[in-house]
Parts: sequence; structure tokens; C-alpha cells
Amino acid sequence: MLIVPPLFEEANRTRRTLVLAMRALAAGGFAALLPDLPGQNESLVPLAEVDLDRWRDALAEVAAEIEGPVVVASVRGGALIDHRAQAAAWWRLAPVSGASLLRTLMRARVTADREAGLASSLESLQEDAKGAPLLLAGNALSPAMVAGLASAEAQPVELLRSVALGAEGIMGTPLWLRAEPGEDAAMAQAIAADISAWSTTCGIG
Repeated sequence: MLIVPPLFEEANRTRRTLVLAMRALAAGGFAALLPDLPGQNESLVPLAEVDLDRWRDALAEVAAEIEGPVVVASVRGGALIDHRAQAAAWWRLAPVSGASLLRTLMRARVTADREAGLASSLESLQEDAKGAPLLLAGNALSPAMVAGLASAEAQPVELLRSVALGAEGIMGTPLWLRAEPGEDAAMAQAIAADISAWSTTCGIG
């Protein structure tokens, strides 16, 4: 199971729950991997040098090095970068467009600027992002990253299970909306169980 977390600060808010889901998958006999992509966590590459295409290629390289069938399990913005991986199946939780992620990041920057006595707007930030890295929620995003996010959508793949959060899908709290990293053990178990069941349906496991 190749786990692709949400992007940017959402990854920090969900990491603990995803690790719990990986442990549950391991208890069920599945190997699970949560890679550090360029510019993230232990990577030595500055985030300001990265764009979505580099993440897509890096994830594809990770998948190619795994022996045996691979199921790519993506959360939120992770679904924007998972389609180049060679996999037997895909599983996506609450996929979101790049434009939606970008608007959320920019609105948070405008709010922070206002509180600091600075004047900014979505329009001015978009203009600034054309010529230099733009700092959004502690992330220095390159012009290529910002431009890529503005038009990015989750791409069609086969075999795919797309799962919502709530009554018709995985029960749990939207951890990516919290101000601080959180943990939802029940949600982690539900994620692991759904991925496992989907893998079995696809003839994997």
C-alpha cells in the first residue's frame, strides 16, 4: 500500500492518523509505505524548487521500486499527484482540486497579513506568485507549483475507488481542517478496513 498524504500543511494534520492506518494494514498482512517526496519532511530538496510534476515523477519512481502489486491510497490533494504511478489499483479519500487547495492557502495568507497590518488580496498574491516563490501557510511555493495547483484535478485511473468522508463513506473528522495535528483512531481503522476490502475486490491480498 503506497500512501499518498494530503499536500502542504494538511499532511502534518493527518500524518498521525495515516500512520495508525498503516499499522492497522500491517496487522492485516499488508506492507504500507508513506514516502517523503521532494521538499517534504526528511527530503533535502527545498520546497521552493518543487512543482506538482516533480512530485508525480517522484511518486512514480517510488512505486516502480516496490516488488509485487501496488495499491496507491491517496488523501485529499494527494490524489492530484498519484496517477503516474504504475499500480494495480487506486483508492482516494475526499479528493480535492488544486484550485480549492490554493484558494484556502491564499485566504489564510490574506487573513494573516491583515492581522499583521499588511495589505494583500487573492489577486495581489497571484500576481506575486508569477515571479518568485510565495509563502503560504509556512510553505514557499514556486511559481510553477502555484500555476500547477491552479489547474490541477485528480486524473482518471483504473481500478479506482473514491471514498467520501461522512455518512456515505469513511466516518471521522476532517483532520485537515484542524488548526493543529490531530489523531482519530477509529477513522484510521476505517481507512485500513476499506483499503483492505478494496484490495481484495481487486484480487490483491
